[in-house]
Amino acid sequence: MPDPLPENTYPGERIGLPATGPGSIAKVGRRIGALAIDLASSALIAYAFFPVVDPTTDGRFANPLASNLVFFAIQVLFIPTLGGSPGHRILGMRVTRLGGGWTGVWRPALRTLLLFLVIPAVIWNADHRGLHDQAAGTVLVRS
Repeated sequence: MPDPLPENTYPGERIGLPATGPGSIAKVGRRIGALAIDLASSALIAYAFFPVVDPTTDGRFANPLASNLVFFAIQVLFIPTLGGSPGHRILGMRVTRLGGGWTGVWRPALRTLLLFLVIPAVIWNADHRGLHDQAAGTVLVRS
């Protein structure tokens, strides 16, 4: 299905965002860095509070289910309250609602559930918004 919006000269132009600086579309390097920070912090929390012990090696590791649940909780808690996850905020980004206003709780929840599927996060439109952001009506911008 073709994108119904007109051509643009930079990502975010069609949705009224600036080309550079605060409010412009966040670049892929920052996005990957923020995801790495959030995943690492989730794994550390899961390792500290919900470890799984392997009886054959006496090794401990983070419970994968707990790690995913912690990641989900971090996203759903911090996006509505701080405007982004810890990784987003550390790397100078924020998640905003496309039309403006508060993101609420359901948008970050939907966005994160789709992020778990991976595919929606790596399929972008011309404005560099992943399918998970498009479905949630959000956009990740520089702060």
